Amino acid sequence: RLPPFSQAEAEAAIATSLERPLKDVFAAFGPAVAAASIAQVHRAEVMRDGVRKAVAVKVLRPNVASRFRRDLSDFFFVAHKAEAYSSEARRLRLIEVINTMSRSVAMEMDLRLEAAALSEMAENTSGDPDFRVPEVDWDRTTHNVLTMEWIDGIALNDHKRLEESQVDLPDLGRKVIQSFLRHALRDGFFHADMHPGNLFLDDAGRLVAVDFGIMGRLGMKERRFLAEILLGFITRDYRRVAEVHFEAGYVPAHHSVENFAQAIRAIGEPIHNRTAEEISMARLLTLLLEVTGLFDMTTRPELILLQKTMVVVEGVARGFDPKLDIWKVADPVVREWIERNLGPIGRVQGALAGGGDLARVLMRLPDIAQRSVAVLEQLEAMTRDGIRLSPESIAAMGRSEGRKNRWRTVALWIIAATFIGILIAVRNL
Repeated sequence: RLPPFSQAEAEAAIATSLERPLKDVFAAFGPAVAAASIAQVHRAEVMRDGVRKAVAVKVLRPNVASRFRRDLSDFFFVAHKAEAYSSEARRLRLIEVINTMSRSVAMEMDLRLEAAALSEMAENTSGDPDFRVPEVDWDRTTHNVLTMEWIDGIALNDHKRLEESQVDLPDLGRKVIQSFLRHALRDGFFHADMHPGNLFLDDAGRLVAVDFGIMGRLGMKERRFLAEILLGFITRDYRRVAEVHFEAGYVPAHHSVENFAQAIRAIGEPIHNRTAEEISMARLLTLLLEVTGLFDMTTRPELILLQKTMVVVEGVARGFDPKLDIWKVADPVVREWIERNLGPIGRVQGALAGGGDLARVLMRLPDIAQRSVAVLEQLEAMTRDGIRLSPESIAAMGRSEGRKNRWRTVALWIIAATFIGILIAVRNL
């Protein structure tokens, strides 16, 4: 947290960016209500249909991009030196970690991208009963200015107001955990800075997230990895947890699945023998990190934000209910995703999704067959009628055909493999 920069600087930056005088853009523009290292937020008002509406206006700090470039340059220097002299640093892939951080910071420097993240998450969560995001005002949003709906809720770091409002705190902890897991698993797109200052509770009892500068994405492979690992620990299926690591390619194939499962059991069993308030995702991640070194696992940059956010989210939830059973709360979300994506329904949907590519190949088969018939007819005519060639031409063709035959053989094998693949796919539909 930093002190806000001056009101005059903020107003000048906004007017320049929007290319209009401030009084033509906002009906009222107040002082900064929050300030951080990259930007600060002002409360303002706009006229909509003759009615004043409160909005939050986020504006980047002057010269913030150059300052972060210098900081990242220092980080890269340290990471390169560490990897040059330390095998452990190479295993942890420090340079790639800094690269991930660099990309994240670069996206934070363009507030249009934050607005796009808000818009995307609004679509993803439109049917969620416990979660929503502010609406973006695109007409007042640029590279370094973001205008959105003002949220009149209770900040989750304001425990006094939450208690005065008689909020069900254990249920609030559940909403935080389940909302995060739902976004990570179902959508593959999650808020990666879910500290209590960025979360509010509105009058309808819904969580409202703000500050979408840092977002995380997970592909289907990473989502399956997360879901199966969480379910494996919930059900104590350590063999499956180990297999998922190997299937994802996170553990080199020369290691033993059985030995890795044994190491996972050493992590999981102590957790299951403790009371709910002693079970910690943060502790689990720490123990997993210790095990990774024994099995040559490298750091997965795509999972760094996920791991960090899981620890933060757990801390927020436990702040409302120290006895919160993380595994019990996570179980319905994880099981629902697995049943929908890895169960019979998911397999049918996957087959239907893949059916489009197969259909396009099948539609081309008549054309391929027609061309093949034409080629065969030409070859038959050549065989029947013959072709007169000089000895020099025959010798040259022989040398050329020797090369072509090798490629033709390869091509025929590729075609054969393709047809076999099509037949297998058709049988599996």
